[in-house]
Amino acid sequence: MDVSQITNQLYIAAHPKAGHADAILAMNVRLILNMIFFRPADVYRHSPFQMLTLRTFDSIFLPIPINKLIRGVEAALPVLESGKGVLVYCREGRHRSVAMAASVLIGSGFSADEAMEKIKSKRTKADPYAWHIQRRIRKFEQVWTTDHQA
Repeated sequence: MDVSQITNQLYIAAHPKAGHADAILAMNVRLILNMIFFRPADVYRHSPFQMLTLRTFDSIFLPIPINKLIRGVEAALPVLESGKGVLVYCREGRHRSVAMAASVLIGSGFSADEAMEKIKSKRTKADPYAWHIQRRIRKFEQVWTTDHQA
């Protein structure tokens, strides 16, 4: 199982298999954010899990839509505030899931730089500094900060 714990409640993974469900449940994960087109294993689409599928591409030509990052963060924050865990995954856990996890951290009060540094320190294969991913993270920070000023 290829899962990295980023914070006490936030995890990044490569596409989880059905056989990993018990281990993921033991991490107190209740929300799973799927960033790929592949259909998730059925076990993740039923209670006690909630699944939000935000299909995106890992492409320099098709940037991750900011509205999908916002939807993921808006779903994740109440789960985190309730003390439960959130797992974000894409095919390899390097780009799309990293952009989403960084967005969740930004929504939780981190700066983009702090979020990228935290993720990179906890998941060595993560590449938040790939130019097309870093650009989306920074754009998310700009939009989120503008829309959620106190």
